[in-house]
Amino acid sequence: MKKLMSVILVVLLFTLTACSESQSGGDSSSPVSQGGELSFAPSDKQNEEQSDPDDTEETSETAETALKSLVVYFSWSGNTENVANAIKEQTDSDIFEIVPATPYSDDYDTVVDLAQQEQRNNARPEIADSIENFAEYDVVYVGFPNWWGDMPMILYTFFDSYDLSGKTIAPFCTSGGSGLSNTVNEMKELEPGATVTDGLHIGSSASSDPDDTVGKWLSEIGLAK
Repeated sequence: MKKLMSVILVVLLFTLTACSESQSGGDSSSPVSQGGELSFAPSDKQNEEQSDPDDTEETSETAETALKSLVVYFSWSGNTENVANAIKEQTDSDIFEIVPATPYSDDYDTVVDLAQQEQRNNARPEIADSIENFAEYDVVYVGFPNWWGDMPMILYTFFDSYDLSGKTIAPFCTSGGSGLSNTVNEMKELEPGATVTDGLHIGSSASSDPDDTVGKWLSEIGLAK
């Protein structure tokens, strides 16, 4: 009888041990590793990497540090306007046309004489409108026709009216063949606190299709998009 009871106890003990081992066996679906740390499935890691907050911060910082630019121009015949629009399109800039409060004549000879008279008098023709939030712009493209080897005097009104300190000025002009003359150096004297890039000159005959020339210039001065 004692032997029978011993056999039964041994069998029960063996059975309980087997069940215990079966229940505590490694479960491949368990998220807990042997060390007790959570282990992520590949899909969990991928989702975590895709939602990395550092990537969002970098994108936000890039947007915040993008330079904001403005094209400011005066155009009498439309040549400088064509170049200004090409710059606007290639740089995603805002644009502002300098319009005289007292319009210039449509007659070429009359304007030529008036431009020379304004230079002699160091005149400051009034600008009809003003630029809103000018301080927000980092780069200002300044365009004009070359009149008598200089900027039209209404451009001096512009420089007198706005502080370009800390900004980048990129000059461009159109003319029949006189080029930029001394206008780039003149801007450096007028705005000593600004950075003035090399200027762009486009002949009047080429101003109707300035895209390629504008693109090359923007690359040379480091402002191409």
